[in-house]
Amino acid sequence: MQQIWRTDACQWNAALVTMKGRGPRPKIDEREEFARRLWYGFRWVDSYADMTGWWRDPEILGGLGQALAELAEDADPDVILAPQSRGTLVGALVAQYLGIGLIEMRKEVSRLDDTDGWLVARTPLDYRERNLELGIRGSRLAPGTRVLFVDDWIATGGQMKAAYTLTEMAHAHWCGTAVIVDGILEPQLRREFTVRALTRVRDL
Repeated sequence: MQQIWRTDACQWNAALVTMKGRGPRPKIDEREEFARRLWYGFRWVDSYADMTGWWRDPEILGGLGQALAELAEDADPDVILAPQSRGTLVGALVAQYLGIGLIEMRKEVSRLDDTDGWLVARTPLDYRERNLELGIRGSRLAPGTRVLFVDDWIATGGQMKAAYTLTEMAHAHWCGTAVIVDGILEPQLRREFTVRALTRVRDL
């Protein structure tokens, strides 16, 4: 759902200021409030998602790590697995908040000079009808490690599926998925891969 007024996080700040001083208010659910802030910092541009407002808003950027970590607070992960490049940005915030490490899933690993020791998986066709090659250094993911997959947006779930394959190849343990936006096209993926999100695409 597009709403033109959801284009600037500053408008959200102004709305909060306006509400002050109007007497008692019910307690605001922190997750719901954070989701609303995401809505205000997002916009559609010619049917493309523009998330640059999130990175520009220091409160969103500062709160993403905690917000995503709390989605999977029962997972108790040992490491974050996230795809290059926005996924790595978001994953690093979660890893820093939890005090654990991050493994970056690199694209087109076969083009690297040092392909020895890499675990590689290919995605199903993505929204651009591409099969991506994704890989991690096998030495970074020890057997039995508890893995939480983190990304900014999920639609087809291709990169998540590749992450799951890599986790299995390493004999590690899949703890689930935490994303900012759930735009999943196949609903069964939510249960199959334990997907939790801060908001859904229909709300943006």
